[in-house]
Amino acid sequence: MPDLDRNLALSHRHQEMENQALGIEMSERDDVGMIDLRGKADDKAFMKNAATVLGVELPTDPRTSIKKGGIDILWLSIDQWLITTPLKSHDKTLSALTKKLTKNHALVCDMSDARSIIRLSGDRVREVLIKGCSFDATQPDFKPGTVRRLLFAEVAALAHFVDSNPDVIDLYVFRSYANYVWEWLLQTAHEDAGVGLFQVQDAPVV
Repeated sequence: MPDLDRNLALSHRHQEMENQALGIEMSERDDVGMIDLRGKADDKAFMKNAATVLGVELPTDPRTSIKKGGIDILWLSIDQWLITTPLKSHDKTLSALTKKLTKNHALVCDMSDARSIIRLSGDRVREVLIKGCSFDATQPDFKPGTVRRLLFAEVAALAHFVDSNPDVIDLYVFRSYANYVWEWLLQTAHEDAGVGLFQVQDAPVV
């Protein structure tokens, strides 16, 4: 049976980016697979077996993530993690986790086609994020590695702060909402829609 080509939710939107005057850079990540992992953090056998496969212990602090090589592990709840892997090694990681956790009370599920990841980068990323949610992205604890579940543009989303200087944030949305969120971002991230929140402000006239 031939391999099936991966059909990304936003592949038809990529070419239009050349004609957009945006204050940030936007792209759909096409280089990762996603695995949903569930298990009890106080189950030592489960935690040990997962770490053996992934090469690093699962994060247990709320709203945090851990990076090991090309693998990112995002904390979602007290018993749930989202693991992103390089696409070329995704099947191998998925199979190894499934096999290693067979005797544990755990769930391993391929979620690669369930969500779309929109990468936002630039100095105005926080400003654009604030426009779509009630979360204050100016807070100092919102730093690289932070994971936040939020309601973004009225749909369920997940924000993963990847890097700073400039800011890089991966926005995870369910595939069925990807086109809507992309269009929302095109409008609110446009240069003409900027509010200058993080720019140098002129001193008021006295």
